[in-house]
Amino acid sequence: MRAVIQRVTRGTVRVGEEIVGQIGRGLVILLGIKEGDTEKEAAWLAAKIANLRIFEKEGRFDRSLLEVDGEALVVSQFTLYADARRGRRPSFSDAAAPEVAGPLVARFCQFLAQEGVRSVQTGRFGAMMLVEIWNDGPVTIWLDSDISRRGNVKTA
Repeated sequence: MRAVIQRVTRGTVRVGEEIVGQIGRGLVILLGIKEGDTEKEAAWLAAKIANLRIFEKEGRFDRSLLEVDGEALVVSQFTLYADARRGRRPSFSDAAAPEVAGPLVARFCQFLAQEGVRSVQTGRFGAMMLVEIWNDGPVTIWLDSDISRRGNVKTA
């Protein structure tokens, strides 16, 4: 499971002319699910993101999303598993099938809420979305459960 997280002053997701998700201060989370990902990865990643100290206090990254009472906007993005090593067109063969990815994205959002994130908004799974990100800092961090967790998985 991969996530690109951006600290934002606000974020919005539109499908056509409809706003389907919108937050103020918090994190926009672009979330990719790969074949073989489970609820264990979703739980670990949600806990990691909710508690990651990337909000400033007196010039230092010293506060988490929970500590600043921030919001989360989760946008499913299979393109995080693009493989562009060969040719000119990326392959997405490592990305989970929609029938697997959709429920895991929803479960990830539930885990964020269980961690204490007060508002968890989402895009619309499988839709063509316009994502507006007001990156604060800018602060952008990439997490990959295969690389980052190294045996530190919280059980679901």
